[in-house]
Amino acid sequence: MGSARGSSLQKYQVTHHHKLSSHLYKETHSIWWADKSSEAQVLNKYWRRPRPRSGTACSSADEQPVPSLLDAQLELWHHTLGYIKAMALKAALDLCIADAIHHHGGAATLAQIAARVALRPSRTPCLRRLMRVLTVTGVFSTARQRPAGDGGGDDEHSDDASYGLTPASRLLVGSPSLSPFLALMLDGAFVSPFLGLGAWLQQGEHEQLPVPEQPSSSLFEMAHGKKPWDLASRDPAFTSLFNEGMVADSSFIMDIVVKECGDVFRGLSSLVDVAAQAIYNAFPGIKCSVLDLPHIVANAPAGTDVKYIAGDMFDSIPAGNAIFLKWVLHDWGDAECVKILKNCRKAIPFREEGGKVIILDMVVGAGSSDLKQKETQVLFDLFIMFVNGIQRNEQGWNKIIYNAGFSDYRIIPVLGVRSIVEVYP
Repeated sequence: MGSARGSSLQKYQVTHHHKLSSHLYKETHSIWWADKSSEAQVLNKYWRRPRPRSGTACSSADEQPVPSLLDAQLELWHHTLGYIKAMALKAALDLCIADAIHHHGGAATLAQIAARVALRPSRTPCLRRLMRVLTVTGVFSTARQRPAGDGGGDDEHSDDASYGLTPASRLLVGSPSLSPFLALMLDGAFVSPFLGLGAWLQQGEHEQLPVPEQPSSSLFEMAHGKKPWDLASRDPAFTSLFNEGMVADSSFIMDIVVKECGDVFRGLSSLVDVAAQAIYNAFPGIKCSVLDLPHIVANAPAGTDVKYIAGDMFDSIPAGNAIFLKWVLHDWGDAECVKILKNCRKAIPFREEGGKVIILDMVVGAGSSDLKQKETQVLFDLFIMFVNGIQRNEQGWNKIIYNAGFSDYRIIPVLGVRSIVEVYP
Protein backbone atom coordinates (compact mmCIF):
# COMPACT_ATOMS: atom_id res chain seq x y z
CA MET A 1 0.00 0.00 0.00
CA GLY A 2 2.78 2.40 0.88
CA SER A 3 4.49 1.83 -2.47
CA ALA A 4 1.30 2.38 -4.51
CA ARG A 5 0.49 5.56 -2.58
CA GLY A 6 4.03 6.89 -3.16
CA SER A 7 3.76 6.11 -6.87
CA SER A 8 0.41 7.92 -7.22
CA LEU A 9 1.68 10.92 -5.32
CA GLN A 10 4.79 11.07 -7.49
CA LYS A 11 2.69 10.98 -10.68
CA TYR A 12 0.47 13.76 -9.31
CA GLN A 13 3.43 15.94 -8.43
CA VAL A 14 5.04 15.52 -11.86
CA THR A 15 1.76 16.16 -13.73
CA HIS A 16 0.82 19.13 -11.51
CA HIS A 17 4.27 20.67 -11.93
CA HIS A 18 4.10 20.25 -15.73
CA LYS A 19 0.65 21.87 -15.94
CA LEU A 20 1.63 24.69 -13.62
CA SER A 21 4.81 25.42 -15.57
CA SER A 22 2.95 25.32 -18.87
CA HIS A 23 0.18 27.70 -17.71
CA LEU A 24 2.70 30.03 -16.09
CA TYR A 25 4.82 30.18 -19.25
CA LYS A 26 1.81 30.91 -21.50
CA GLU A 27 0.41 33.65 -19.31
CA THR A 28 3.70 35.35 -18.44
CA HIS A 29 5.09 35.11 -21.99
CA SER A 30 2.06 36.90 -23.46
CA ILE A 31 2.37 39.87 -21.12
CA TRP A 32 6.11 39.85 -20.30
CA TRP A 33 6.90 42.99 -22.25
CA ALA A 34 3.45 44.53 -22.01
CA ASP A 35 2.49 45.01 -18.41
CA LYS A 36 4.77 44.38 -15.44
CA SER A 37 1.91 44.69 -12.97
CA SER A 38 0.03 41.91 -14.78
CA GLU A 39 3.20 39.85 -14.69
CA ALA A 40 3.33 40.23 -10.92
CA GLN A 41 -0.31 39.16 -10.68
CA VAL A 42 0.37 35.98 -12.64
CA LEU A 43 3.43 35.13 -10.54
CA ASN A 44 1.44 35.77 -7.40
CA LYS A 45 -1.43 33.64 -8.67
CA TYR A 46 0.69 30.56 -9.23
CA TRP A 47 3.44 30.84 -6.69
CA ARG A 48 1.84 32.42 -3.65
CA ARG A 49 0.44 29.75 -1.42
CA PRO A 50 -3.31 29.86 -0.71
CA ARG A 51 -4.40 31.06 2.70
CA PRO A 52 -5.50 28.16 4.90
CA ARG A 53 -9.05 27.97 6.07
CA SER A 54 -9.85 29.22 9.55
CA GLY A 55 -8.76 26.80 12.22
CA THR A 56 -6.07 25.09 10.14
CA ALA A 57 -2.38 25.26 10.97
CA CYS A 58 0.00 27.19 8.76
CA SER A 59 3.63 28.21 8.77
CA SER A 60 4.69 31.83 8.81
CA ALA A 61 5.78 31.50 5.17
CA ASP A 62 2.23 30.68 4.00
CA GLU A 63 1.05 34.27 4.22
CA GLN A 64 4.20 36.07 3.08
CA PRO A 65 4.41 37.59 -0.40
CA VAL A 66 7.24 36.45 -2.64
CA PRO A 67 9.54 39.47 -2.01
CA SER A 68 9.31 38.91 1.75
CA LEU A 69 10.11 35.23 1.34
CA LEU A 70 13.17 36.06 -0.75
CA ASP A 71 14.31 38.67 1.78
CA ALA A 72 13.96 36.05 4.51
CA GLN A 73 15.94 33.57 2.42
CA LEU A 74 18.65 36.20 1.87
CA GLU A 75 18.86 36.78 5.62
CA LEU A 76 19.38 33.06 6.27
CA TRP A 77 21.92 32.70 3.45
CA HIS A 78 23.82 35.74 4.74
CA HIS A 79 24.08 34.13 8.19
CA THR A 80 24.97 30.72 6.74
CA LEU A 81 27.80 32.10 4.63
CA GLY A 82 29.17 34.25 7.44
CA TYR A 83 31.91 31.71 8.14
CA ILE A 84 33.20 32.21 4.58
CA LYS A 85 33.90 35.84 5.45
CA ALA A 86 35.95 34.75 8.46
CA MET A 87 37.83 32.14 6.41
CA ALA A 88 38.56 34.72 3.70
CA LEU A 89 40.18 36.88 6.38
CA LYS A 90 42.13 33.85 7.62
CA ALA A 91 43.40 33.24 4.07
CA ALA A 92 44.49 36.88 3.87
CA LEU A 93 46.42 36.42 7.12
CA ASP A 94 47.97 33.13 6.00
CA LEU A 95 49.06 34.66 2.68
CA CYS A 96 50.18 37.97 4.25
CA ILE A 97 48.16 39.89 1.64
CA ALA A 98 48.19 43.09 3.71
CA ASP A 99 51.97 42.89 3.89
CA ALA A 100 52.13 42.38 0.12
CA ILE A 101 50.07 45.53 -0.48
CA HIS A 102 52.10 47.44 2.11
CA HIS A 103 55.31 46.30 0.37
CA HIS A 104 54.13 48.05 -2.80
CA GLY A 105 53.54 51.33 -1.01
CA GLY A 106 49.94 50.73 0.03
CA ALA A 107 48.50 49.89 -3.40
CA ALA A 108 49.10 46.78 -5.49
CA THR A 109 47.63 45.04 -8.52
CA LEU A 110 46.43 41.47 -8.48
CA ALA A 111 49.57 40.35 -10.34
CA GLN A 112 51.80 42.11 -7.80
CA ILE A 113 49.98 40.50 -4.88
CA ALA A 114 50.09 37.07 -6.53
CA ALA A 115 53.83 37.39 -7.13
CA ARG A 116 54.53 38.59 -3.61
CA VAL A 117 52.60 35.77 -1.92
CA ALA A 118 54.07 33.22 -4.37
CA LEU A 119 50.92 31.88 -6.02
CA ARG A 120 50.92 29.73 -9.13
CA PRO A 121 49.49 31.57 -12.19
CA SER A 122 46.59 29.10 -12.31
CA ARG A 123 45.46 30.36 -8.87
CA THR A 124 45.31 34.03 -9.88
CA PRO A 125 41.60 33.88 -10.87
CA CYS A 126 40.86 32.36 -7.47
CA LEU A 127 42.85 35.11 -5.77
CA ARG A 128 40.73 37.67 -7.65
CA ARG A 129 37.59 36.11 -6.20
CA LEU A 130 39.13 36.13 -2.71
CA MET A 131 40.04 39.79 -3.09
CA ARG A 132 36.50 40.57 -4.23
CA VAL A 133 35.15 39.16 -0.95
CA LEU A 134 37.77 41.01 1.09
CA THR A 135 36.97 44.33 -0.61
CA VAL A 136 33.18 43.92 -0.43
CA THR A 137 33.52 43.20 3.31
CA GLY A 138 35.78 46.20 3.90
CA VAL A 139 39.10 44.54 4.66
CA PHE A 140 40.74 46.05 1.57
CA SER A 141 39.79 48.77 -0.90
CA THR A 142 39.89 48.61 -4.69
CA ALA A 143 40.15 51.14 -7.52
CA ARG A 144 40.73 50.96 -11.25
CA GLN A 145 44.03 52.29 -12.52
CA ARG A 146 42.53 53.24 -15.90
CA PRO A 147 39.21 55.03 -16.49
CA ALA A 148 36.25 52.92 -17.52
CA GLY A 149 35.58 52.89 -21.26
CA ASP A 150 39.20 52.70 -22.35
CA GLY A 151 39.00 49.06 -23.33
CA GLY A 152 39.83 47.68 -19.92
CA GLY A 153 36.25 46.83 -19.03
CA ASP A 154 34.10 48.17 -16.25
CA ASP A 155 34.89 45.55 -13.60
CA GLU A 156 36.68 47.13 -10.64
CA HIS A 157 38.32 43.73 -10.09
CA SER A 158 39.80 43.55 -13.61
CA ASP A 159 43.48 42.86 -14.18
CA ASP A 160 44.40 46.52 -13.87
CA ALA A 161 42.57 47.02 -10.56
CA SER A 162 44.60 48.35 -7.66
CA TYR A 163 44.01 47.06 -4.14
CA GLY A 164 44.69 49.22 -1.11
CA LEU A 165 44.68 49.11 2.67
CA THR A 166 41.67 50.26 4.68
CA PRO A 167 41.73 51.42 8.33
CA ALA A 168 41.02 47.79 9.26
CA SER A 169 43.78 46.17 7.20
CA ARG A 170 46.31 48.81 8.27
CA LEU A 171 46.09 47.11 11.68
CA LEU A 172 47.48 43.95 10.04
CA VAL A 173 50.85 45.50 9.17
CA GLY A 174 53.53 47.32 11.10
CA SER A 175 53.64 47.48 14.87
CA PRO A 176 51.52 46.88 16.79
CA SER A 177 49.83 44.43 14.45
CA LEU A 178 46.64 42.56 15.23
CA SER A 179 47.51 39.74 12.81
CA PRO A 180 48.80 37.34 15.52
CA PHE A 181 45.67 37.83 17.64
CA LEU A 182 43.32 37.29 14.68
CA ALA A 183 45.35 34.25 13.59
CA LEU A 184 44.81 32.80 17.07
CA MET A 185 41.07 33.51 17.00
CA LEU A 186 40.73 31.88 13.56
CA ASP A 187 42.93 28.87 14.29
CA GLY A 188 41.30 25.50 13.78
CA ALA A 189 41.75 24.65 17.46
CA PHE A 190 39.33 27.46 18.35
CA VAL A 191 37.04 27.25 15.31
CA SER A 192 36.39 23.50 15.15
CA PRO A 193 34.72 23.18 18.61
CA PHE A 194 31.81 25.31 17.41
CA LEU A 195 30.83 22.68 14.88
CA GLY A 196 29.63 20.72 17.91
CA LEU A 197 27.94 23.57 19.77
CA GLY A 198 24.47 22.03 19.56
CA ALA A 199 25.69 18.63 20.77
CA TRP A 200 27.61 20.29 23.61
CA LEU A 201 24.50 22.18 24.75
CA GLN A 202 22.67 18.85 25.02
CA GLN A 203 25.60 17.12 26.70
CA GLY A 204 24.87 15.82 30.20
CA GLU A 205 21.13 16.50 29.88
CA HIS A 206 20.33 13.47 32.03
CA GLU A 207 23.48 13.61 34.17
CA GLN A 208 23.88 15.05 37.65
CA LEU A 209 26.34 17.90 37.12
CA PRO A 210 28.75 18.79 39.94
CA VAL A 211 27.84 22.48 39.85
CA PRO A 212 24.25 23.56 39.08
CA GLU A 213 23.87 25.17 35.63
CA GLN A 214 27.59 24.69 34.92
CA PRO A 215 28.65 22.22 32.18
CA SER A 216 30.98 19.47 33.39
CA SER A 217 33.38 20.07 30.49
CA SER A 218 33.93 22.93 28.10
CA LEU A 219 33.19 23.02 24.40
CA PHE A 220 36.96 23.03 23.78
CA GLU A 221 37.41 19.95 25.95
CA MET A 222 34.65 18.10 24.14
CA ALA A 223 36.39 18.74 20.81
CA HIS A 224 40.03 18.24 21.83
CA GLY A 225 39.95 16.18 25.02
CA LYS A 226 41.89 18.81 26.98
CA LYS A 227 41.71 22.42 28.07
CA PRO A 228 43.39 25.11 25.94
CA TRP A 229 45.92 25.77 28.71
CA ASP A 230 46.87 22.08 28.70
CA LEU A 231 47.18 22.11 24.92
CA ALA A 232 49.40 25.19 25.13
CA SER A 233 51.72 23.49 27.63
CA ARG A 234 52.15 20.40 25.41
CA ASP A 235 52.12 21.80 21.87
CA PRO A 236 54.99 24.24 21.18
CA ALA A 237 53.40 25.53 17.96
CA PHE A 238 50.11 26.29 19.69
CA THR A 239 51.99 27.81 22.64
CA SER A 240 53.78 30.19 20.28
CA LEU A 241 50.53 31.05 18.48
CA PHE A 242 48.75 31.69 21.79
CA ASN A 243 51.51 33.80 23.33
CA GLU A 244 52.04 35.88 20.19
CA GLY A 245 48.29 36.49 19.94
CA MET A 246 48.02 37.66 23.55
CA VAL A 247 51.09 39.91 23.24
CA ALA A 248 49.70 41.47 20.06
CA ASP A 249 46.37 42.23 21.70
CA SER A 250 48.07 43.68 24.81
CA SER A 251 50.37 45.88 22.75
CA PHE A 252 47.47 47.26 20.76
CA ILE A 253 44.98 47.90 23.54
CA MET A 254 47.45 49.12 26.17
CA ASP A 255 48.67 51.91 23.88
CA ILE A 256 45.06 53.10 23.77
CA VAL A 257 44.55 52.57 27.52
CA VAL A 258 47.52 54.82 28.27
CA LYS A 259 46.12 57.55 25.98
CA GLU A 260 42.47 57.31 27.00
CA CYS A 261 42.63 56.06 30.60
CA GLY A 262 46.04 57.12 31.88
CA ASP A 263 44.50 58.80 34.92
CA VAL A 264 43.46 55.36 36.18
CA PHE A 265 47.14 54.50 36.78
CA ARG A 266 48.59 57.88 37.74
CA GLY A 267 49.43 58.26 41.40
CA LEU A 268 49.85 54.55 42.04
CA SER A 269 52.98 53.53 43.93
CA SER A 270 52.80 49.83 43.14
CA LEU A 271 50.75 47.54 40.96
CA VAL A 272 50.37 43.79 40.56
CA ASP A 273 49.73 42.89 36.94
CA VAL A 274 48.01 39.50 36.77
CA ALA A 275 49.03 37.57 33.64
CA ALA A 276 49.90 40.71 31.66
CA GLN A 277 53.07 42.82 31.36
CA ALA A 278 52.13 46.12 29.74
CA ILE A 279 52.02 48.75 32.49
CA TYR A 280 55.66 49.32 33.38
CA ASN A 281 56.70 50.65 29.96
CA ALA A 282 53.98 53.31 30.11
CA PHE A 283 54.40 54.18 33.80
CA PRO A 284 58.01 53.48 34.83
CA GLY A 285 57.42 55.26 38.15
CA ILE A 286 55.12 52.49 39.30
CA LYS A 287 56.71 49.53 41.00
CA CYS A 288 55.27 46.67 38.93
CA SER A 289 55.05 43.01 39.81
CA VAL A 290 53.76 40.37 37.42
CA LEU A 291 51.98 37.32 38.81
CA ASP A 292 51.82 34.31 36.54
CA LEU A 293 52.00 30.55 36.59
CA PRO A 294 55.40 28.98 37.35
CA HIS A 295 56.07 27.68 33.81
CA ILE A 296 55.40 31.19 32.41
CA VAL A 297 57.60 32.93 34.98
CA ALA A 298 60.39 30.43 34.28
CA ASN A 299 60.64 31.92 30.77
CA ALA A 300 60.19 35.55 31.81
CA PRO A 301 62.71 38.10 30.50
CA ALA A 302 65.64 38.87 32.78
CA GLY A 303 67.32 42.19 33.50
CA THR A 304 64.14 44.29 33.81
CA ASP A 305 62.73 46.43 36.60
CA VAL A 306 59.58 44.31 36.62
CA LYS A 307 59.44 41.67 39.34
CA TYR A 308 58.04 38.31 38.22
CA ILE A 309 56.27 36.22 40.84
CA ALA A 310 55.30 32.59 40.35
CA GLY A 311 51.92 31.81 41.81
CA ASP A 312 48.24 31.18 41.27
CA MET A 313 45.62 33.92 41.53
CA PHE A 314 43.17 31.39 42.97
CA ASP A 315 45.48 30.84 45.97
CA SER A 316 46.69 34.36 46.73
CA ILE A 317 47.77 37.60 45.07
CA PRO A 318 50.84 39.63 46.16
CA ALA A 319 50.18 42.91 47.95
CA GLY A 320 50.07 46.09 45.88
CA ASN A 321 48.51 49.52 45.71
CA ALA A 322 46.34 48.25 42.88
CA ILE A 323 45.68 44.99 41.03
CA PHE A 324 45.32 44.99 37.23
CA LEU A 325 43.24 42.24 35.60
CA LYS A 326 43.41 42.45 31.81
CA TRP A 327 41.25 40.04 29.83
CA VAL A 328 41.23 37.57 32.75
CA LEU A 329 37.81 37.35 34.38
CA HIS A 330 35.89 36.58 31.17
CA ASP A 331 37.53 33.13 31.18
CA TRP A 332 35.84 32.15 34.44
CA GLY A 333 32.40 31.57 35.92
CA ASP A 334 30.95 33.68 38.71
CA ALA A 335 32.23 31.50 41.57
CA GLU A 336 35.82 31.58 40.28
CA CYS A 337 35.65 35.34 39.64
CA VAL A 338 34.41 36.02 43.15
CA LYS A 339 37.32 33.97 44.52
CA ILE A 340 39.86 35.91 42.41
CA LEU A 341 38.34 39.24 43.42
CA LYS A 342 38.33 38.29 47.11
CA ASN A 343 42.05 37.57 46.83
CA CYS A 344 42.48 40.96 45.17
CA ARG A 345 40.56 42.57 48.02
CA LYS A 346 42.98 41.06 50.55
CA ALA A 347 45.99 42.32 48.58
CA ILE A 348 45.11 46.03 48.36
CA PRO A 349 44.77 48.81 50.98
CA PHE A 350 41.60 50.73 51.81
CA ARG A 351 40.07 53.02 49.20
CA GLU A 352 41.21 56.09 51.15
CA GLU A 353 44.78 54.88 50.72
CA GLY A 354 44.41 54.46 46.96
CA GLY A 355 43.51 50.78 46.90
CA LYS A 356 41.56 49.53 43.90
CA VAL A 357 41.27 46.78 41.31
CA ILE A 358 41.52 47.82 37.65
CA ILE A 359 39.74 45.48 35.24
CA LEU A 360 40.12 45.63 31.46
CA ASP A 361 37.37 43.51 29.99
CA MET A 362 34.13 43.63 28.08
CA VAL A 363 30.92 45.09 29.53
CA VAL A 364 28.18 43.95 27.17
CA GLY A 365 25.90 46.87 26.34
CA ALA A 366 28.34 49.55 27.50
CA GLY A 367 29.70 52.19 25.16
CA SER A 368 28.42 52.87 21.66
CA SER A 369 24.96 51.71 20.62
CA ASP A 370 26.32 50.94 17.15
CA LEU A 371 24.88 47.67 15.85
CA LYS A 372 28.32 46.33 14.84
CA GLN A 373 29.65 46.90 18.37
CA LYS A 374 26.63 45.24 19.96
CA GLU A 375 26.88 42.27 17.59
CA THR A 376 30.62 41.92 18.22
CA GLN A 377 30.09 41.90 21.97
CA VAL A 378 27.44 39.18 21.91
CA LEU A 379 29.45 37.16 19.37
CA PHE A 380 32.49 37.32 21.63
CA ASP A 381 30.31 36.23 24.54
CA LEU A 382 29.33 33.14 22.57
CA PHE A 383 32.95 32.60 21.51
CA ILE A 384 34.32 32.69 25.06
CA MET A 385 31.82 29.99 25.98
CA PHE A 386 34.32 27.54 24.47
CA VAL A 387 36.14 27.64 27.85
CA ASN A 388 32.92 28.05 29.88
CA GLY A 389 33.71 31.76 30.09
CA ILE A 390 31.28 34.66 29.90
CA GLN A 391 31.23 38.27 28.75
CA ARG A 392 29.17 40.07 31.40
CA ASN A 393 26.80 42.99 31.15
CA GLU A 394 26.78 45.56 33.97
CA GLN A 395 24.37 43.46 36.00
CA GLY A 396 26.77 40.52 35.81
CA TRP A 397 29.74 42.65 36.89
CA ASN A 398 27.68 44.19 39.69
CA LYS A 399 26.90 40.72 41.03
CA ILE A 400 30.46 39.39 41.26
CA ILE A 401 31.94 42.70 42.47
CA TYR A 402 29.57 43.05 45.42
CA ASN A 403 29.64 39.33 46.20
CA ALA A 404 33.42 39.66 46.55
CA GLY A 405 32.98 42.32 49.23
CA PHE A 406 33.72 45.51 47.30
CA SER A 407 31.83 48.73 48.00
CA ASP A 408 31.66 50.46 44.61
CA TYR A 409 32.80 50.42 40.99
CA ARG A 410 33.02 52.69 37.94
CA ILE A 411 32.75 51.67 34.28
CA ILE A 412 34.78 53.67 31.74
CA PRO A 413 33.56 52.60 28.25
CA VAL A 414 36.20 54.25 26.04
CA LEU A 415 37.96 51.20 24.58
CA GLY A 416 35.62 50.20 21.77
CA VAL A 417 34.01 46.86 22.60
CA ARG A 418 35.94 46.76 25.90
CA SER A 419 35.90 48.94 28.99
CA ILE A 420 37.91 49.79 32.08
CA VAL A 421 36.16 48.89 35.34
CA GLU A 422 37.57 50.47 38.50
CA VAL A 423 36.59 48.51 41.59
CA TYR A 424 36.93 50.00 45.07
CA PRO A 425 37.19 48.23 48.46
